[in-house]
Amino acid sequence: MAELKLSETRDLTRIERIGAHSHIRGLGLDSTLEPRSVSEGMVGQASARKAAGVIVQMVKAGKIAGRAVLLAGHPGTGKTAIAMGMAKSLGLETPFAMLAGSELFSLEMSKTEALTQAFRKAIGVRIKEETEVIEGEVVEIQIDRPASAGAASKTGKLTLKTTEMETVYDLGAKMIEALGKDKVQSGDVIAIDKASGKITKLGRSFSRSRDYDAMGPQTKFVQCPDGELQKRKEVVHCVTLHEIDVINSRTQGFLALFTGDTGEIRAEVREQIDTKVAEWREEGKAEIVPGVLFIDEVHMLDIECFSFLNRALENEMAPIMVVATNRGITTIRGTNYKSPHGIPIDFLDRLLIISTQPYTEEEIRKILDIRCQEEDVEMSEDARVLLTKIGVDTSLRYAIHLITSAALACQKRKGKVVEMEDISRVYELFWDVKRSTQYLMEYQSQYMFNEVPTGEVDEDEANAMVS
Repeated sequence: MAELKLSETRDLTRIERIGAHSHIRGLGLDSTLEPRSVSEGMVGQASARKAAGVIVQMVKAGKIAGRAVLLAGHPGTGKTAIAMGMAKSLGLETPFAMLAGSELFSLEMSKTEALTQAFRKAIGVRIKEETEVIEGEVVEIQIDRPASAGAASKTGKLTLKTTEMETVYDLGAKMIEALGKDKVQSGDVIAIDKASGKITKLGRSFSRSRDYDAMGPQTKFVQCPDGELQKRKEVVHCVTLHEIDVINSRTQGFLALFTGDTGEIRAEVREQIDTKVAEWREEGKAEIVPGVLFIDEVHMLDIECFSFLNRALENEMAPIMVVATNRGITTIRGTNYKSPHGIPIDFLDRLLIISTQPYTEEEIRKILDIRCQEEDVEMSEDARVLLTKIGVDTSLRYAIHLITSAALACQKRKGKVVEMEDISRVYELFWDVKRSTQYLMEYQSQYMFNEVPTGEVDEDEANAMVS
């Protein structure tokens, strides 16, 4: 198994951007899977969050795979937020792959290959291997250097101790070079892999913490190991099936993981990998971790993709698939037939459907409070009430967009707290969909290629067109 190791780490300045769902920390459920009113960035949608929590528990148990869940609801009701909450709740150990329906048609590979790669990104393999390790505190390093350059290579002795024993090891040239490279000295706690000879510096012993008056910030102090010097340790590597596919499909395949240029992978390679992973499972060396594949805007898939997904979900190595859509009864892409959510009836029958409901005024207020905190914007009580009313009358997304705009308007007048006048100013500058549609319908004769018949258009008709 190829293992990628970085020999050097650097302190990079962390770049943080505030995204649409950067405030989501989880699903906001307690230990009994009951949703809290406001928790981990989630507000409202109690039944949908509880259902998602049950799915997360099923995934963590690892006993279920090949199931599919549909998040269906109006635009702006938190479908993607729930999917993000599921990803955060699962943690880093469980694979979570995200894909937009429209992505499949813009990739330089076939649709079925793109879906296969997405499926295999969402299936993890936890590989276990036992290694023998010598772990202890360095007492003394003695290196005998030859008198002349042409003589025999350097030799030496390394004294290691634990709380219970002390042993002297003979060193060869390669080990001496490795110790010098890692700047190992007396008082360091080190671990030596017997199979590869790799030396890992764990830190300085607490007993040597007073050796120097000043220490660098990177100095780490650890306890002197106890027990025997030689120990057997179990090392666990977590990779996805897709990563194994890429590494084995070409020379220096791991580089393609960084560039994203994986290309199409032959079916023979995947069959060999599946056979090998099955062998590891039987021997107890590996276990399969079924993850989650999230496909947003699933109505953008065509009939060929749905046929492929029908078959793929029956595979024993399939992940749990979560799909989301905001469409009602609409045409299935690639056909002339209409179906609920633009999904064929036979595929819809496989789905557990979680419905999201429109937010209430109180819930919109709480979400706007969270977003103000996330975007570091101070807002007065009156301004929040006005912004909530705008959110109810127009849409939650529009109200969220006005937060940063109002903060900039506040900065321009050299204020520190966003007031009602700032909200009113940006409300006049940036139109919502309803006002924009109303304007278009009033002046549609002055636009090119208008398809609305000329005549008087009232506000109800404009609202009907928007909805």
